[in-house]
Amino acid sequence: MEEADVPSQPSRRSFCMTACHAATAAAIGTVLQSCGGGGGGNPTGPGGGGTAPQLTQINGTVTGLGVTVIVDSTSPLAPVGGAALVRSAAGDILVSRMAQDAFTALTAICTHEACTITGFRSSTYVCPCHGSTYSTAGSVLTGPATRSLRTFPTQFAANTNTLTISV
Repeated sequence: MEEADVPSQPSRRSFCMTACHAATAAAIGTVLQSCGGGGGGNPTGPGGGGTAPQLTQINGTVTGLGVTVIVDSTSPLAPVGGAALVRSAAGDILVSRMAQDAFTALTAICTHEACTITGFRSSTYVCPCHGSTYSTAGSVLTGPATRSLRTFPTQFAANTNTLTISV
């Protein structure tokens, strides 16, 4: 075999650098894929959280009584069966209207890995991180979460269209 026919071999340094880069990229990809972090992305759980429509976000105001929300005719909470993610300085709260004067309020923090629940499909809250699903009463429907969401008492004043959530 002549010298021109021998394929060139990478130097030991070049080989080690290439191998280290590949191993580092694979390790980072694994860590990011298994991280439950802050939402979005492709869920790995059976619930398929990435396909659930996003909840409408509305602002709540912290008062001495808790968090108040105006529920006027333009609110996503106006119809029975409506739901919203209420954002306030006291935290994020999932709210759904169960009847004309009855609401449920739950923490929006998933009990699996503390992601903010942002999806709502077929009267079910869906966590975007790993697909855990919860009923509007807060109980786990599908995991990986195993604990129910914390509930908060609510009071609705129909004369002022004001919902108060005791947090």
